[in-house]
Amino acid sequence: MEISKMNGFVKDLESLGVTLSEKQLEQFYTYYEMLVEWNENINLTAITEFDEVLKKHFVDSLSLCKAIDCTKRASVIDIGTGAGFPGLALKIAFPNLEITLLDSLNKRILFLDEVIQTLGLEGINTVHGRAEDYAKPDKLREKYDYCVSRAVANLTTLSEYCLPFVKLGGAFISYKSEKSDEEIQNAKKAIFLLGGEHKENISFYLPDSDIFRNLVIISKERTCPKKYPRKAGLPSKEPLQ
Repeated sequence: MEISKMNGFVKDLESLGVTLSEKQLEQFYTYYEMLVEWNENINLTAITEFDEVLKKHFVDSLSLCKAIDCTKRASVIDIGTGAGFPGLALKIAFPNLEITLLDSLNKRILFLDEVIQTLGLEGINTVHGRAEDYAKPDKLREKYDYCVSRAVANLTTLSEYCLPFVKLGGAFISYKSEKSDEEIQNAKKAIFLLGGEHKENISFYLPDSDIFRNLVIISKERTCPKKYPRKAGLPSKEPLQ
């Protein structure tokens, strides 16, 4: 890899206060190559052009550092991780994070396992399954400092999927691509029922772009009632009112 190909990426990350080693840049480049190669056979992303992947997937994923100090040790679960955004990208940039990637499609998990092995990453694991099943007390319930998700779902549904995984005092952080005042307002009752509290939004444009992003931060204030999340499918079909 010619490091010069990554100059724009490096500059974007500098504006976020993130500096990567040459090895980490190589890892991101390999990640990109594997993403495009696997994408020919399984649907991982509609975005495949090099600079767009760097900006819209990698930089976007790492923008979490605007919400929390990613250089500190913390456990993070990425719900509906897909091709590894944001969780796998966060692991490459911030090796101190303990990452769990959860997705319901096994083909995506196989891709993620291959990338993790190829890049030699440690302190990261994958889980094939649904959030509703793994949020049970005997599984991964309240095990994580943070839950993150770039999944395309409304905040009410996402909160039911994600808040049960978060420890008391931790937070669920939702990546949104638009201003979400109305969505947050509609989700407030559900967030309260699930033991959460909407703390703040961090709104910004991705570096050197007109791409708007919003990190919605929901803190875990109380233990989530055992009946949540409801059985598979219900959080999306019948969002909490």
